Amino acid sequence: MRPILSLLPLAAPFLLTACGDPAPTYIDQAWVRLSPNKDTPSAGYFVAHGGDADTQLRGVLTDYAIKVEMHETVSEGGVMKMKPIDSVDIPAKTKVAFAPGGKHLMLWGVNDTAISRGKMTLTFLLSNGDRLLVDAVIQKPGAAAPAGAGGGAQKQP
Repeated sequence: MRPILSLLPLAAPFLLTACGDPAPTYIDQAWVRLSPNKDTPSAGYFVAHGGDADTQLRGVLTDYAIKVEMHETVSEGGVMKMKPIDSVDIPAKTKVAFAPGGKHLMLWGVNDTAISRGKMTLTFLLSNGDRLLVDAVIQKPGAAAPAGAGGGAQKQP
């Protein structure tokens, strides 16, 4: 019994790490490409990183646009079309990219304040109840994705 008890102090740190908080889902690399025409929607992109548990992205909100929808580009009969989507699965420990030519955000009426600031805050709504606030870099029409765009997400209380 004595040899087992002498090993307990060595094992304690490993046992305590198993009790830590699970890794959270987070969003980064967020950016918005402005539409060349103010009457047509702009597009938003980002990468969702799954935490230790599966979740779903249920929506995105912002105070800097009139309306935001999640969309997906799909091929139907050889023709590429955009379709609205209600939710996106974010499996544990995976990445889900919203990128040109695939899943993306459509943002109608991006306001001039966000444009002059060069960024806008997006709120990502997850099925587990988390609300992630992320700053998205705003790019002019036709610009490429900014290097290291966006910022990490934070859990909103």
